[in-house]
Amino acid sequence: MNFQPLKDFLDYYLPMLGVPGSDTVIYKDHEEIFRHQSGFDSLKLGTPVNPNALYHMYSCTKVVTCIAALQLFEQGKFLMKDPISNYLPEFDEMYVKRGGFSVAAETPITFYHLFTMTAGFNYDLTLPHIREVIERTDGRAPTRELIASLAKAPLDFEPGTQFQYSLCHDVLACLVEVISGMTFGEYCKKNIFEPCGMENSTFIATDEIRARMAPQYRYNDARHAALKVDLTNAYVPGTEYESGGAGLISSLGDYIKFTDALACGGVSYLGNRIISENTLKMMRTNCITDEMKLAYHKKWSALDGYGYGFGVRCEPDFSYGIVASPSEFG
Repeated sequence: MNFQPLKDFLDYYLPMLGVPGSDTVIYKDHEEIFRHQSGFDSLKLGTPVNPNALYHMYSCTKVVTCIAALQLFEQGKFLMKDPISNYLPEFDEMYVKRGGFSVAAETPITFYHLFTMTAGFNYDLTLPHIREVIERTDGRAPTRELIASLAKAPLDFEPGTQFQYSLCHDVLACLVEVISGMTFGEYCKKNIFEPCGMENSTFIATDEIRARMAPQYRYNDARHAALKVDLTNAYVPGTEYESGGAGLISSLGDYIKFTDALACGGVSYLGNRIISENTLKMMRTNCITDEMKLAYHKKWSALDGYGYGFGVRCEPDFSYGIVASPSEFG
């Protein structure tokens, strides 16, 4: 296969867009067939991209979280229609914003609502109840305590009626913790990271981990360039908070092993099955209605024509002119 056009794109076009550096890898059938670094790890120092660097994986965390929860689903620990209040009782009586008031929710939040981002949560980590947990725990914000605080705020809409990218998968990670009896990070290490041969993935940013992380940049619209920012992750508001939506720290070499397992029907390069093919098929099946897709596409116009499954975009509609594979998801 000729990868020269891809290398040209990475070497010449990405820098024109303000991307300081990139590291790209492609696997096929458990084998690395392409790996290429371009640009700089540090723009100021001019150091090349480190192939062993660690990164905040942000929303790439969501796919790991959904697989973790689906493993418990396969074990019969819960049904998709089960109310989450069976395990998190504080969510038993929820309220919904309506016409400037808060009224009692008519529909309980279910596991299905969390997987599909239709529970009614938002992504506001500045809510007073959340800030109270952070302050009371001196910045630790343990996962279970912080998630419990979400139940004190009204939902943005009735569960199951709309799609909204939100803290749904953070709540899902908390449920994995409660059901398994392990911290979310411990569960993922035992049931995903180790079976996939991932040795550099974690949810806790220790000093040792931070020392191995690549510098972090944000695009500055005013300057049309990359601006170096602190290595903090705004979606991880406490030292003991393991965010299922954005908290994973990993390397490219590790994360490709995870995605390779999904691309190979749920089996890692070590021969360990982390999820069944049937469950994986369910995960990448569109779960939102055409009406819900409007909100999805409005937020990310590049995803016009795609549906949303369990933490992944899926089901490309080729009438949109999409260049994709029928089985594509990501």
